[in-house]
Amino acid sequence: MANEAEVTKTVSLEMAQTAARRARYRAKAARWDLDVAVFFFAILTIVMILLFQGVGLEFVAPAAILGLALGWLMGWKKEKQVYELFYEEELSKLDQELEKTLDTLGEMIEEKVQRAKRERLR
Repeated sequence: MANEAEVTKTVSLEMAQTAARRARYRAKAARWDLDVAVFFFAILTIVMILLFQGVGLEFVAPAAILGLALGWLMGWKKEKQVYELFYEEELSKLDQELEKTLDTLGEMIEEKVQRAKRERLR
């Protein structure tokens, strides 16, 4: 009984780690979505307009740096938001996969038991 509890705890821990890794990967990919790209393009456009209008570099450079920092912050915030969603989704997927595997394993064991019974009766 204790052995089964240890196995269940180990499987649960491995599932949580796998789900966290997959969710982190998906969240990092989702960080740079279309909203952030449009924001960066807008910052680039504003910087170009300011430079063509003759505004000094001492004003344009801080504006560009601030825009890049805000874009990075938007991406980071987006990653944190979607991580939790992806984590729950990955845990659910792994749980379903585990249930399917256990069902298949149970069926295989059942078949072997039936085959062994048949062998004994012969």
